[in-house]
Amino acid sequence: MVFRVFAIDHDQRESLKLRRMPKASYLNSWYAASAAPRPDHPILEGELACDVCVVGGGYTGLTAALELAERGLDVILLEAERCGWGASGRNGGQIITGYNKPMATIESWVGKDDARHLWDFGEEAKAQLAERVERHAIACDLTWGFAYAALKPRHMQDVTALEREMRDDYGYDKVRRLDRAGIRDHVRSDAYIGGLLDEGSGHLHPLNYALGLARAADAAGVRVFENSRVIALDSGSAPWVSTGRGRVRARHLILAGNAYLGGLAPGLARTIMPVATYLIATEPLGEARAKALLPTNIAVSDMNFALNYFRRSADHRLLFGGGVSYSGLDAPGLKQAMRLKMLGVYPELRDARVDYFWGGQVAITMNRMPHLGRLSPTTLFAHGYSGHGVALAGMAGRVMAEAVRGTAERFDVFARVPHMHFPGGRRFRTPALVLAMLWFRLRDLL
Repeated sequence: MVFRVFAIDHDQRESLKLRRMPKASYLNSWYAASAAPRPDHPILEGELACDVCVVGGGYTGLTAALELAERGLDVILLEAERCGWGASGRNGGQIITGYNKPMATIESWVGKDDARHLWDFGEEAKAQLAERVERHAIACDLTWGFAYAALKPRHMQDVTALEREMRDDYGYDKVRRLDRAGIRDHVRSDAYIGGLLDEGSGHLHPLNYALGLARAADAAGVRVFENSRVIALDSGSAPWVSTGRGRVRARHLILAGNAYLGGLAPGLARTIMPVATYLIATEPLGEARAKALLPTNIAVSDMNFALNYFRRSADHRLLFGGGVSYSGLDAPGLKQAMRLKMLGVYPELRDARVDYFWGGQVAITMNRMPHLGRLSPTTLFAHGYSGHGVALAGMAGRVMAEAVRGTAERFDVFARVPHMHFPGGRRFRTPALVLAMLWFRLRDLL
């Protein structure tokens, strides 16, 4: 199947999408303020040819481009803004074991064998991230340790089930159930009654990790072009993409735009929903005060459906996230609402100034599993990490690179995960999702 989207249609959609982007933008983020020097990349001009053209300069696209270039292929990467501008440079920075769904649910979809492969891929994703950080000397504050924090007794039932599944069914020995006293050893808050500690998950500075991947891709010979938005593509036997000022012809295309793919491939747009999420960063609290909040420097996520998550920064701030917009519109007073959520966990921060407030879009799928597949024999895609993209996006980039080189077995495991379109069509799917999420928010209150 061949997909073509003409420039005027895509530009109109992009204009609408950007008007709906969170006002708490990338430029207001603590990540941007603390970013490492970024490599400079030109705008695409004229016509070029290559083996593989990658669309998207986040974790997925950068990893795919890097893996291919390291194996001798000629790769061009096109980024509409700057590398790391999207979710890869705005997210909560949490590296989380597994997927957004329990493995038992995944087994019911794909069977035990493929579920086991998917589990192993998730573990490889974390190892791949750590290996890249070490090999390329990426200064991104990589730190191991993460906890799911339980707010109510039914969360502790979920903790027990999750620990049993991970430890007993999948042989993962890095998790430990925590009671109220145990969670307080890691999270000095009265909000939680227990939790699950995972020493194999962790956190990092997400933008600096993306910029490190971009520098590594440069060094490997990837030709990176920024401010080069793809406005049309052809996924046929001789694929090409075009931007406002240039065109690339390639033997293979990789689409790695995730929530920012827009209307380039209309069929794919129906399988993901861009969701806005937000973070705040306090003023520097000082080392002693920051350590008093999170003594072991782990990342934390609560277990509500509409969850909150937080961690310490290297300069001793508290980074707190969790505000979500499924409608594409900013809620009034969102910065203050985020601060109040933070004070619900740490009321002692009432005197702490909030220095940064930002947001961006992540992509979710109906089943909350990554969506990998082919538009055609020449064109692959990956997106929809549903909150687990810091690790899984890199693994998606790797298996797409393998498939381009002719070894598609691992890619095909991901591709066999069943996916559905969001119901309601373009006009009604967002209201339908907003109503569904309202039900889950009400359930969080029980």
